[in-house]
Amino acid sequence: MDRRAAEGPLPRQLSLFDTRSIRLGGRDVEYRFSRRRRRTLGITVDASGLAVAAPLRAPWRDIESFMRDKERWILAKLDEWASVPRPAVLQIASGESMPLFGSEVTLEVREGGRAVRQRADRLLVFAPGPLRLAETLVGWLKTKALESLAPRAEHFAALLGLAAPCVALSSARSQWGICSEDGSIRLSWRLVHLDPALADYVIAHEVAHLAELNHSKRFWSLVARLYPEWREARERLELAGASLPLFVTRG
Repeated sequence: MDRRAAEGPLPRQLSLFDTRSIRLGGRDVEYRFSRRRRRTLGITVDASGLAVAAPLRAPWRDIESFMRDKERWILAKLDEWASVPRPAVLQIASGESMPLFGSEVTLEVREGGRAVRQRADRLLVFAPGPLRLAETLVGWLKTKALESLAPRAEHFAALLGLAAPCVALSSARSQWGICSEDGSIRLSWRLVHLDPALADYVIAHEVAHLAELNHSKRFWSLVARLYPEWREARERLELAGASLPLFVTRG
């Protein structure tokens, strides 16, 4: 599941963007602008800021008018993203905190064999030395991710009368999940950091692709059947994903 719907291939010169500025609400707002083979104007706001995509022959006055019509929404989204915490860089040291299933846990690092044990809101990370800390913790997180995500995929598949799909993990940060033509699903292990309700949206999205390998109206109807609050969850997921922790590999 990409964060944006894919568009058709474009010549290299048409896929480039330039940076421009517009006055909105008394503020100078920079944005990335590109012209593409599309029928309508499109606006997105994410961690990188405002981006505007326009049809190849759209008049400039129409583009700016469209942006001014969306002024309140644009400014609200920019402010929302500005308040999102940036990813924490974890050294994997005692006293650091990390999200696990939507709640914060505190790390305690100890010398010993490679293992992780959860004690309420603490994670005890045992490793034979600092070089093995990230490997040990990430390996444990992947195990927990698969244990929690696979049964949910089976659950949503059953709601559509489908067999449980084969679920594997990926290490992607910008693509939460992907459904292949062979009926298998790959999910980012980083979903283990998030509220399970958000992970459920990703899984429901990919399970719906088992029946509709597209983004047609029928596909979104299936998503709504599996996860009625998908619009809200999709927005929350994008914001939450922007602050996922980064692990330092020592060496």
